[in-house]
Amino acid sequence: MIDTQIDFAEPGIDICTCASLRKATRLVTQQYDAALRPAGLRATQFTILSVLMAKDRMRQSELAKVLGMEGTTLTRNLQPLLKKGWIRIDRDDDQRVRLISLTPGGKHVHNEAKPMWLQAQTRLVNELGQGQWASLVAALKSTAEAAEQT
Repeated sequence: MIDTQIDFAEPGIDICTCASLRKATRLVTQQYDAALRPAGLRATQFTILSVLMAKDRMRQSELAKVLGMEGTTLTRNLQPLLKKGWIRIDRDDDQRVRLISLTPGGKHVHNEAKPMWLQAQTRLVNELGQGQWASLVAALKSTAEAAEQT
């Protein structure tokens, strides 16, 4: 239920869900990007590699859905990984379907970057505390699910 004491008629960054999420995302992303920089990765790229490590090979449309990305945004995010030889894109029997998979180089860079990611993750969890971190992850998951329904 919405707190009726909040004045939604005067939107501001303090109460705007979108602005608050985007600010937090930018700041957290900067921390992960800095941690992953020695491996030559950005946080978004590491996430893509991590999903592909878990799935081996998947349709581009499925990868976009898992990441909550528009197809064109994912295509732009895949280009640097493709140029560096960390992923490959094959066509399915249905030529319209693109299958994304990691190359041995992609697996190597992911494994190299994983301790860097873990350091950034641990730092954030420690700063928030285990309980607040778990609540945050749960709240973000339910927020994403609610946004998909609208």
